[in-house]
Amino acid sequence: MRIKTLLTGAITALGMAAFAAAPSAAAPLKLEKDELKFGFIKLTDMAPLAIAYEKGYFEDEGLFVTLEPQANWKVLLDRVITGELDGAHMLAGQPLAATIGFGTEAHIITPFSMDLNGNGITVSNEVWELMKPHLPVGADGKIQHPIKADALKKVVDKFKSEGKPFKMGMVFPVSTHNYELRYWLAAGGIHPGFYSTTDISGQIKADALLSVTPPPQMPSTLEAGTIHGYCVGEPWNQQAVFKGIGVPVITDYEIWKNNPEKVFGITNTFAEQYPNTTLALTKALIRAAQWLDENDNANRAEAVKILARSEYVGADAEVIANSMTGTFEYEKGDKRPIPDFNVFYRYFATYPYYSDAIWYLTQMRRWGQIPETKDDAWYDAVARKVYRPDLYLQAAKLLVDEGKVDKADFPWTTDGYRAPQSEFIDGITFDGRAPNDYLQRFPIGLKNQQVVDGGSVVGG
Repeated sequence: MRIKTLLTGAITALGMAAFAAAPSAAAPLKLEKDELKFGFIKLTDMAPLAIAYEKGYFEDEGLFVTLEPQANWKVLLDRVITGELDGAHMLAGQPLAATIGFGTEAHIITPFSMDLNGNGITVSNEVWELMKPHLPVGADGKIQHPIKADALKKVVDKFKSEGKPFKMGMVFPVSTHNYELRYWLAAGGIHPGFYSTTDISGQIKADALLSVTPPPQMPSTLEAGTIHGYCVGEPWNQQAVFKGIGVPVITDYEIWKNNPEKVFGITNTFAEQYPNTTLALTKALIRAAQWLDENDNANRAEAVKILARSEYVGADAEVIANSMTGTFEYEKGDKRPIPDFNVFYRYFATYPYYSDAIWYLTQMRRWGQIPETKDDAWYDAVARKVYRPDLYLQAAKLLVDEGKVDKADFPWTTDGYRAPQSEFIDGITFDGRAPNDYLQRFPIGLKNQQVVDGGSVVGG
């Protein structure tokens, strides 16, 4: 279903630049490089890459693309930096972290946001049984959702009183999953721990110990008892239900409605060396996202069959369909409608908003990955350096001129910032224009001039 948005007022400088700078649609783009290799992790939100390949959208742009699954997010990022991969399906935090020098330092940009939502938090059967007595039940006899972490806090406190650590998995230190899990835990009064310049475990002062587990290994790690729960993208929450080893308790849609998820990342050098190639690959990805959402998700059943193949996600089609087709199964047999669990095109999902970047930066600061306070202008500058809506709109303009997408599908008049958002699990409003004010509102997390020194928080 295509978005129909009323365009009002004059076109912004950004939108005008797209219309002025995009090459004429009368002639195909003269590609500087036409053979490309893109990396991905086996998750359903890599779908725009698979669809752009399978539906011939890359070929329509004169691109000959190879898609290659990667072992983990670090390997994927490193291979983009070295040029072994021309680009990749990335965690939204990866280009930001690399560009500011947290972890591997490199200037990575994104001209395309891959999706909204798509993650969940799962706990073991043991933990679920301990949580259930503390959860409200509706008139229909079903547990009421969304489930807040308040109920989990009672379980964490029980573990602590027995001298047992409570451990949870997430996929990478700068992953959306890490920040969503931390956000949910902290909203329920569970401290997820700080990072410092000398301790990058992220477990300083933690009530729940978070550590990295690659997405496809989440269910087996949970089953082995190594962790008590995890936050991951699909299909690995539904896989826990399918195997009967755990219960997804909340989706990221319920933590932050229509939150940005993955991005497509390339080096800034690639974009500068191959500007037309960058536009061409962005065009193909936009068309793939449109196909995934058009006609009220009518193509999702076909997408599930494609993603289930071993060269892509390699999970049972039934498991992928549990979430990809507009539903989500919590406790086994408790399947509920969440039509927007996976969004690829509507709600301007593919536009790389500066404010999305800034939210991730605030969470890096909140938990100590950015060790010292930064002024609001710094957040804006980093967002503009990494997120490239100018490139995105140039690609979109070409597609509009070619009659392949509707002009109304794109936010030409935006300044790159969403309106303040308040649909979070804790009700705290996020305004990307005021990141430091936002950080002040959290009971748990760094703020003002606070820094982590050893095992303590000082300053402020």
